[in-house]
Amino acid sequence: MKKEISILALAVVLGALAGALSSYSFLILHNPSQKELIRDFYLVENAVHISPHGVRKAMDKGDSSIVLVDLRSEQEYLKEHIIGAVNIPAYKDPDTSAYGDVDRIVSSFLGLQDNNPGKDIVVYCYSMPCMTGRKIGQMLAEHGIFVKHLTIGWNEWRHFWTLWNHEHEWNATLVKDYIAKGKEPGKPKSKMNLTACPIDNEFGC
Repeated sequence: MKKEISILALAVVLGALAGALSSYSFLILHNPSQKELIRDFYLVENAVHISPHGVRKAMDKGDSSIVLVDLRSEQEYLKEHIIGAVNIPAYKDPDTSAYGDVDRIVSSFLGLQDNNPGKDIVVYCYSMPCMTGRKIGQMLAEHGIFVKHLTIGWNEWRHFWTLWNHEHEWNATLVKDYIAKGKEPGKPKSKMNLTACPIDNEFGC
């Protein structure tokens, strides 16, 4: 019995050493170049981030290929939200997070995904530096649900309209046309005659 325990202990130690050695070897052998790091950065940025200007452009064209999700509290959503956005709160109220409600949040996103096949789900929270979207995005990814992230939050959309829209569009677009109130998401009005972006392809605004 003593001999068997010794053999088992030796096997565990050798296995741990082998694992550590292979990890170390990988790190030594694969030291990414600056170009690789830059490439990977942009691959991630483009995979995750969605331009608010692109979202507004889609609204103006009547394009419904994305689903916006407001992660703020229900109370704040009811007061005002980006038009067309649905609410899956990651906050119980403006001051209390609900990050612990994993089952509710995950099941809500699963339902949204099932009801909108082929559409990108894009989350937003309070502001550009707000971590809520990132934390919920990580939570969902750990459950096999992959969402994109609006590069601005509610505050920038509502109060800094000219920050991210093109200067020649400031008078042609009014923020009030892109805001809804109450429990319904609201539906953006199509503005087909508005040139939302001079470059109309995947690399546009």
